[in-house]
Amino acid sequence: MTPPRRIVVVGASAAGLTAAESLRADGFDGELTVVGSEPHLAYDRPPLSKQLLAGAWAADRLELLPRDRYDDLSIGCRLGAAATALDVAGRTVRVGGSDGDGDGVDGVELGFDRLLIATGVRPRTWPGTDGLRGVHVLRTLDDTVAFKAAAHDAGRVVVIGAGFLGAEAAATLRGLGIDVTLVDPSPAPMLRQVGPVVAGLLADLHAEHGVDLRLGRSVAAIERDGDRVTGVRLDDGARFATTCVLVAIGTTPATEWLAGSGLDLADGVGCDAWCRAAPGVFAAGDVARWFHRGRGASLRVEHRTNATEQAMAAARAMLDPGDPYEPVPYVWSDQYDTKLQTYGETTATDRFAVISGSIDERRFVALYGRAERVVGALGWRSPRELLRARALVADGVPWSEAVAA
Repeated sequence: MTPPRRIVVVGASAAGLTAAESLRADGFDGELTVVGSEPHLAYDRPPLSKQLLAGAWAADRLELLPRDRYDDLSIGCRLGAAATALDVAGRTVRVGGSDGDGDGVDGVELGFDRLLIATGVRPRTWPGTDGLRGVHVLRTLDDTVAFKAAAHDAGRVVVIGAGFLGAEAAATLRGLGIDVTLVDPSPAPMLRQVGPVVAGLLADLHAEHGVDLRLGRSVAAIERDGDRVTGVRLDDGARFATTCVLVAIGTTPATEWLAGSGLDLADGVGCDAWCRAAPGVFAAGDVARWFHRGRGASLRVEHRTNATEQAMAAARAMLDPGDPYEPVPYVWSDQYDTKLQTYGETTATDRFAVISGSIDERRFVALYGRAERVVGALGWRSPRELLRARALVADGVPWSEAVAA
């Protein structure tokens, strides 16, 4: 494989920046350009729904790399410049918007020998609310700043969606003394992600902190007066007056700009076990769906740890393909005084067994099983015990053996 001299990274967040740093650490000394649609330097996203929303951190604390380090590493940045098209055969990326120097350059074509796609995901929006003031999503730094101000002004927030983001945002808002109504069609928060037992505990936790839980309920309408939201009405007729609504109903991979590229775009960018989507084209982070040889299936993981680990793996593969990318996915969530952590896969349909601690004491480790194998482990305020359980997930230990041990 001919060594690359020009590498372009599309996506200036955790995965994109990590890949750029890794390329330099692995010895790449050619031209390296990072393209980002936002005007900000790369920043960390998990604190958006926690420390930044709570006001515990200033925005500049989220930056992943000091500004002078970009020059030290010779990383060129085109910020506020969304990629609009990819020509795989011609090895070019079309970039629109500013070139980062404020001179308004538009429609630039960047040539590459290797390309990394790290454009992440976009939040799903509520139908018919485009341009409706007071209806928010939470994906970018600017989203969080605007939502925080609106939430304080409103005093009551309706959060639609009780997955990771919705549950975390609800917890943070309650810590600020803001009234929260949490709505979800599921009977408990994060049910799909952690199963009924843990989801039930999360429901209790939120209720104890004063969240108005409206679970098993759907939104019938987001009400408005002109261009301003005035309330939310549920399918049972309940109505909640508010000028601030957070929509947290999931995401979609940010692949629109890749239409017509010939890449596999079914649920993200399809890749092989080395994060390769096409000759010279790789993907990493939330947008990447890659073949995990250990699982024998393709995975797409939307969490911070994977963004970093996969970016490093993709950077290595760009220069000299070695081992395939076969991680044990790790996820965490902070809600109130509780840290929830998982390894592997933990879904509502998996078998469930507590192997350490006690649910009643709210300090435990549980295993998740599928096809008579351990596929995941979850710790509720039990980081050390969970770390020991990681090996059971990595090795796919037989279910009966793991539970007995």
